[in-house]
This record gives sequence, C-alpha cells and structure tokens, in this order.
Amino acid sequence: MKRIALLLFCFALLLFNLACSPVKEKPKAKPAIPVKTAQAVQKNVPVQIKGIGTIEAFSTVAIKAQVTGQISRIQVAEGSDVREGQLLVSIDPEPFLATLRQAEATLAKSQAQARFATDQARRYDGLVKEGIVTHDQYDQLRANAESLSAAVAADRAAVANAKIQLGYCSIRSPISGRTGTIALHAGNLVKANDLTILTVNQISPINVTFNLPEKRLAELKQAMAGGQLKVEAMIPQNPGAAETGSISFLDNAVNPATGTIKLKGLFANKARKLWPGQFADLVLTLASRQNAVVVPASAVQNGQQGEYVYVVTKDQKAELRQVVTAPATEGETVIEKGVASGETVVIDGQLRLTPGAVVTSEIPQVGGKQK
Repeated sequence: MKRIALLLFCFALLLFNLACSPVKEKPKAKPAIPVKTAQAVQKNVPVQIKGIGTIEAFSTVAIKAQVTGQISRIQVAEGSDVREGQLLVSIDPEPFLATLRQAEATLAKSQAQARFATDQARRYDGLVKEGIVTHDQYDQLRANAESLSAAVAADRAAVANAKIQLGYCSIRSPISGRTGTIALHAGNLVKANDLTILTVNQISPINVTFNLPEKRLAELKQAMAGGQLKVEAMIPQNPGAAETGSISFLDNAVNPATGTIKLKGLFANKARKLWPGQFADLVLTLASRQNAVVVPASAVQNGQQGEYVYVVTKDQKAELRQVVTAPATEGETVIEKGVASGETVVIDGQLRLTPGAVVTSEIPQVGGKQK
C-alpha cells in the first residue's frame, strides 16, 4: 500500500513539473515597415540659381522747372500713363512773352541802326577815294557799322534765348511711363532746378536687380559667354505665370563687404505684373544637365557620413547608400553618384528604417508622381 502511494506521489510530481516548465516559442518575424517610395528617373535637368531681387523702374525722371515762375496748370493726373513728349506742367508764360517781345524790339532797333551805318560807310567809301573826306572819318564810320552788325548778332541770340525760356514754360515728359505723386500744384511758385514737381517711372520694360554669391561667378560668366541667359521672376503674393526676361547687366566688381556680385534682369512687363519697389523670386537658368539621374528631394537625408538615401531592393529590404548630389531644383535632386536610374528610393518614413529592414510601399510612385 505504501508502495502504491509513493508511485502516485512521483507521478503527480512529474505532472506538476511538466505543467510549470516554460514552453519555447518560435521568434516572431518583425512586421514590414510602411514607407512611401519613388523611382529614380533619367532626364535632362536645367541648372538653375534661385534668388530674391528688387524690382526697379527702367528709368526714372524727376520733373523740375527750368525757369522761375508760377505753375498755371498741372496737365496730368497722379498715377496716369504718359507718352514721351506729352505736356505735363504749364508755367505762366506772360513774363517770358514780355521778355521775348522786348528782345525782338531791341533786335529791330539794332538792325535799323546797322543798315544805316552800313549805307553811310558805303557812301563815304567813294568820298574818301575822291579826297573829300579823310581816311580817319571813313574808318570811324566803318567801325561803327561793324559794331552795330555785332550788336544785331547779339540781339538775335537774346531773342533765341527768350524763345528757349518761353519754351521751358511747357514741361513735357522725356520718356513714356507712369506718373507718381504730384508734389506741387497750380498756383505754387517754382524756382529753376529746385523742387521736384512730379516723377515719371518707365515700367515697360522694367529691371529686376539681384545679387549672387561670388562662388557662382565663374559658372555665370561661362554661361553668359554661350549666349543670353534666361531669368524668370515671380511675385510671391501673385501666384500667376512667371515673367520671363534676360540678363542685361553684370557688375564689374564683386562687393567685398557681402561677397556677392550684382546683376540686372530686363523684362518686357507688358502685362505690368512687376511693379517698382516689389520683391520678386528669381530663377536664373545657366545650362541643362543632360541625362541626369533624378529623385524627389525628400529622398535625400543627411547623416554623419554625409548625404544618403534608402534604396528598396528586389526582396523589399531597405539598403542605405551614400550619395553625391547636385543642387536641387523644383522639388527634385540630381544624384551624381550612388543611385542608378530605375531604382526605387524611399521618400517618406526614413526615420523608422534601419539597414536591412523589410518595407512595404503604401503609395507606389514613379518619378515623384503617384501611379
């Protein structure tokens, strides 16, 4: 009986040990990490430089009086378009008309005296040959005639000057453009070359001035040697189509204080989207990079070893690759080394990845666009 009890006890103990021993389970596979991908493509990519520029009038003229007088009338409104030669301001012409009449009367008097003196000298020329008058008398009359002829020439110049002064009473626009604020109105007394009455800006065509780093100067000069460079200007608050122009000016020296070189772009501005004083985003196209490998800019990450991308292999694993890139343009980056055309790169979700991790693409893309 004791023996049977001992056997039962041993059997119960064995069952207890089996129940308490841990069950070894097979390790579970890590789930695939969802990412977004794009395919590296090969295409021609423009080499561009981006910057910010200031829009300036092609030419600016400060309208001032050239004579002293009273403004009789302003012939244009503020902010109006004017043509070259159009009348802008009228100054009271009466004082200048009186001066002109006086000069003309003086000229007529001098002309009459000169004619009499010339005729008198001609008559005495025969008398001196006959010995009736002395040579001294004849020389005196001839000198008087010549003096009066010179006075006639001076009076003619005075008449011409009076006409010029009278012409200055009508101030005309030297350029076609748009008027600004009128500072002096009718009734104000103006002095010659003193205060600005109004300003005319030529806005079609128009200039955009900007600066580029001096490290791009050699590249810029090389591109300019090949022909005219295209530049595009966009107003941040006006999302419409960009204005296209060309580089018209490259400064003759680098600014040593800022390390930049000044340029100007010339734009036709027929639609008048560009306005003096505004800031514009500029894109200068230097050349075109042929058959470049391109990926979305978000695919390129920065690490301790430099720039890298995650490439998705055929077995859906993430492979980290160091890359050499060129400047990005329009949301895309040119890969000079490290990725071949047709390979798939990760563009979103890189922070969750490690080399060799299994991935799954949520939104397969090609060339940065959804299928």
